[in-house]
Amino acid sequence: MVGSTQQHTLSAVLAATVEISGDQVAMTDGDRNWTYSELSIEAHRVARALIATGVVGGQRIAIWSPNVAEWVLTAIGLQLIGAVLVPLNTRLQSNEAIDILDRSGASFLFAWSQLEKGSVTDMVQLSARTDLKEIQFFDDGSTWAEFIARGDAITELELDRRVAAVKPSDVMDMLFTSGTTGKPKGVLCTHEQNIRAFTAWSSTVGLRTDDKYLIINPFFHSFGYKAGWLAALLVGCEIIPVFSFDQERVMALIEEQKITMLPGAPSLYQMILSHPRRKDFDLSSLRLGVTGAAAVPVALVEAMRNELGFETVVTAYGLTETCGVVSICRPDDDAETIANTSGRAIEGVELKCANPDTGEELARGMEGEIWVRGYNVMLGYFDMPEATAETITTDGWLRTGDIGVMDERGYLRITDRLKDMYIMNGENVYPAEVEKTIFSLSGVSQVAVIGVAKAPQGEVGMAFVVASQGQTLNAEQIKHWCGQYLASYKIPFYVRLVDSLPINASGKVVKPELRLLATQLLSAKENDIV
Repeated sequence: MVGSTQQHTLSAVLAATVEISGDQVAMTDGDRNWTYSELSIEAHRVARALIATGVVGGQRIAIWSPNVAEWVLTAIGLQLIGAVLVPLNTRLQSNEAIDILDRSGASFLFAWSQLEKGSVTDMVQLSARTDLKEIQFFDDGSTWAEFIARGDAITELELDRRVAAVKPSDVMDMLFTSGTTGKPKGVLCTHEQNIRAFTAWSSTVGLRTDDKYLIINPFFHSFGYKAGWLAALLVGCEIIPVFSFDQERVMALIEEQKITMLPGAPSLYQMILSHPRRKDFDLSSLRLGVTGAAAVPVALVEAMRNELGFETVVTAYGLTETCGVVSICRPDDDAETIANTSGRAIEGVELKCANPDTGEELARGMEGEIWVRGYNVMLGYFDMPEATAETITTDGWLRTGDIGVMDERGYLRITDRLKDMYIMNGENVYPAEVEKTIFSLSGVSQVAVIGVAKAPQGEVGMAFVVASQGQTLNAEQIKHWCGQYLASYKIPFYVRLVDSLPINASGKVVKPELRLLATQLLSAKENDIV
């Protein structure tokens, strides 16, 4: 594999891929395409422009854009010279994005001018940011050309010197993930960690040089970035980014481009399978599917093989804090194993189900907190030493906060989450963040949010809200409030107004009782749940 180079830096990986697959198409975005040689040239042009702008190694640079070719070229360019990539979720509200930009200390922002929540210029308010000096828009052709032209002043010798100075142990990216407090944490991972992890991932799932990889998963997420274009770069296959998800357009792309690799959350495949026009498209080129991030029914695995024609379907488990990968099924595993487990640990990584209080490994078949140790465990949370110490033990074990059971083969089944996080369409949602937002609405006395199962999203949020005495609230009002401050996937799907919440002796909300109540309400289809 191209990515198996001993020098684990992105520049070494790119050079090795160009040497082997330089004339092969590397990326196709609409009517534009680049060979690997051309991709390397363009990424190095971005690197030159950044050097000319004054970017130095270790400097944080943010990207806030849908999946486009410039996203990939820019990320590679900045990482070639040792800058740190900070991706932003395109669904973020202004306050959420500003918090990440300010706390990361990002000095430069690459963006798409108009996102789901509005104009980036309006949302970011450049003049008010402490460290952010410039915004460059991918969709403004003239200013993009001017930016690239800055690099003409940088000599080949200077570029080579900057690229050669990057070490495998240097930080490659800072992806933000929320915790139980709802406060985003910047996860620091190095070149070597990412490259080793996704060399192992690519080899295990069977990604090949001749694959055509349709990347629907957003680049701001490790599934679209690391298990996406980075994995493609490691093996030298073709990257085909999807700007926005549309079921018919995706099926048309599969037919037009002869797509072979199509990863995604289970809901992606369920939507394709249930689409009334599916049989109007030729999907026979599909070969490899990788899923996870939610429960996967055995019937879905079988339908992916039998109806969509996938030769290989695997499930996996990972966290941002582990470079995005911990365990994965193997291509020859049976449908029950693929559906009911998240596979076994990737090579070089230790995995155990532990007593969360002592760290002692529990017997196989016993439920415990999932702990991970290995080269893929993050360096830590940026500028948050206490949170890092709470998450990584002194002997290197990462406490995931997830609960699971491991069988005798070492295959992991995730059963619950200590942190109450739930997953909607592959996106992590942390109830504490949603609860904090709802609580800030005038007239709310108490609130608790849980995740409940719902197809095809996997899970959605359900908020239980107690109004202050004398106040009147309704579900639509609460959802509208959330929509002003939270990304759309965090807005509760169901809202239930209640007189009180179940509280234990220490004053904490007893969420298992709420889950039981939710099951009863949804089964009865109560008309005051919307």
